[in-house]
Amino acid sequence: MKVAGAALPGVFFCFAAMVLLIFVSVSEPTWDRVSFLNVRRDNGTVHYGCFGYTNHPVGIGYYFSNDRLNSGILHNLTKTLILHPIAAGLAGIAFFFGLCGLAFSRIGTIFMSLVAGLAVLVTLVAWVIDMVLFGIARQRYRNEGLWAQYGNANWLTLGALVSLVLGFCTAAIGSFGRYRRKRSDVGRTTY
Repeated sequence: MKVAGAALPGVFFCFAAMVLLIFVSVSEPTWDRVSFLNVRRDNGTVHYGCFGYTNHPVGIGYYFSNDRLNSGILHNLTKTLILHPIAAGLAGIAFFFGLCGLAFSRIGTIFMSLVAGLAVLVTLVAWVIDMVLFGIARQRYRNEGLWAQYGNANWLTLGALVSLVLGFCTAAIGSFGRYRRKRSDVGRTTY
């Protein structure tokens, strides 16, 4: 049996990133506890998520509830929020390869580092788009005198990004780690 303890930290970080990105992917309107932007209005608080906002049907890309924000550019940026579930899937694939690296051989750890590197790039792009899109929306709502704050999905995405960077680095370093066979006592006799 091969032992690949060098892959363990990368597996942990890729798993953590996958879980965080899944939470972000099921944000408002599916799960009202996770959102990118919260805007307090007279009739309640509107939470903007990955595939819509409060009391809005789930779909890829949406228009804001504010007419001043309904430009084609911002609408297209909401379509790019699909990068969050894509990054979650890549983190999951990296986690799977890491499990293979733990159980079988160095090649699983190498593939984990490659897929984690790709997941880092996708998550970085997603986080930058989050901050730009919802930063513009937040400022426009504030200019109208409304209370608007970033939600927790922005910070969950940042946490996933940091976790993926750590997962990539530890997987890359772990691929050079020690992979040895355990000695088996089967067939040995003692006198």
